[in-house]
This record gives sequence, C-alpha cells and structure tokens, in this order.
Amino acid sequence: MVRSFCGMFVGLVALVAAPFAFAQADIEGSKDYPGITRMPGYYIADYKETAFDSYTFTVKEGGKEKEQAVEGRRYDLRYNLKDNVTQPSQLQVVRNYQNAARAVGGQVLYDSPEATTFRVAKGGKEVWFSVSVGNQPSGVPIFMVIIEKEAMKQDVTLDAQAMAHDIGEAGRVAVYGILFDTGKSDLKPESAPALTEIAKLLQQNPSLKVCVVGHTDMVADLATNIKLSQARAQSVVNALVSQHGIAAARLIPYGAGPYAPVASNRTEEGRAKNRRVELVEMATR
Repeated sequence: MVRSFCGMFVGLVALVAAPFAFAQADIEGSKDYPGITRMPGYYIADYKETAFDSYTFTVKEGGKEKEQAVEGRRYDLRYNLKDNVTQPSQLQVVRNYQNAARAVGGQVLYDSPEATTFRVAKGGKEVWFSVSVGNQPSGVPIFMVIIEKEAMKQDVTLDAQAMAHDIGEAGRVAVYGILFDTGKSDLKPESAPALTEIAKLLQQNPSLKVCVVGHTDMVADLATNIKLSQARAQSVVNALVSQHGIAAARLIPYGAGPYAPVASNRTEEGRAKNRRVELVEMATR
C-alpha cells in the first residue's frame, strides 16, 4: 500500500499540547508545510511564503558537491527550540528528516552532520527541501527552505511593437513566452499570447520574412537537441500558419540546438535562458 505524502513525517514528532508563553508560540500567519510535522518542542519563529522564487540547493553528484538552482513556490521557515525542552543534536534533527523522506520514496541529495537536501514527489510535482541546523547556546534552530518546483507562469510577453523594434535594431528577437514540456515539441496553451503577438508583427509588416529558430540547453545529447529544436521551430511555424493565417513562405523553421547559448548551461537559470525561440529577419538587402 502506498503511503500518502501527508503521512510521511508522522514518525518525526508528537506536538506538545501544554501552553507556552506568547514569545514561544508560532508567529502569526505561519504554518508547517503540508505533510511535515515538526521536531518535538519547536515553534515557528520566522515564516515566509513566496509565489515564485528560486533557491540554490547543495547536492552531491559523483562524490562531488555542486549547487543546483530550483524555481517554484518557495517557503522559508525557522524553528526555534522552546525553553525547558531537551535539546536534540544537529545530527539527530538531520537524520529525522532524512529517514522520513526515504520512508515515502524521497531521495537524499546531500548529507552532512548539520545539513541535508532531499527531494520528494507530491501531487505530480518535485518538492525540494533544504534543512540546516544551527548550534547555539540557547538551542538548536532549524532552518528550512522548500521549493515546489514548477515553471513560472509567463505574465509578460513582448508585444508586436517591441519585437519590431528589436528586429530593426539587431535583426533578431528572442521570444520566451513560447513554452514546451521537457523533451517535447508540442506547444503549451500558455504560448498563445506570444504567438498572437508574433502574428501581429508579421501582419503589420507584410514584407517581413523570418527564420523561426529553436534553441535548447545542453541537458540531452547533441543529436537529440538538434532534432528537438527543429521540431519546436516547426511547431511555431505550423501554429502561425494554421491559427493565424500567416503565409508559410514567410517563415523558415530552423533548429540550432544548443549551439548559440546566451548564458551558462551550468545553472538552471542559464539553461532556462538558453531554451528559447528566436525570430531572425531574412533580409535580402
């Protein structure tokens, strides 16, 4: 029987029901992350929830430490130990969280006596956790950062006028509002606003012909990325022709794969910038 995520940390704690001083009560508006019970005798001293942000986690791959940025909904919590409560060791706290994560199929990505990074699946999403444990005379504070990994909802899209300006200045424009699932070439519904603005650009400039260039990061092998970028460029062309009535002769799909990065592929932020579609003016003179 598969255990639910909500039960994953049941073995961690039994909440203390006795009353405590106001200063040792959870800060107003705070809450434990759903499914994570806290260590015994702790209260939430600081809490922040952000709809979309990034955090750089420490992970270990091939025996080497590295940093990995993850984006999505972010939670920042600090737990302080209440007075007159037996103080756990840093390692005890770390092992509690690691064991609870493993119990539901989670993966520990980094391990030290005072900190850990782990990842679990929840509701079809990856949830990343960074837990670090301080060592102070007054107690052992627990610092937790949680990221529910997800792509940012694209709220801002270059409009046709801005695209025309960039093409006039540089002969090209990068469009980041065209979205695909990982390893796929089917346009996501969220791409509609960007496609509409590209169509306006072409309708307002009837002599403009563009090469629709697909770009990828370097996560997969070269041949796969070239093929994927070509398929994505073709999907954009197909949508402009079938949905917006743009003449196919004005659009040339081309897959550049990872050959023209605009940022380092060593970080998630850089890879996100490299995954893009560009419109390149096909000027004849």
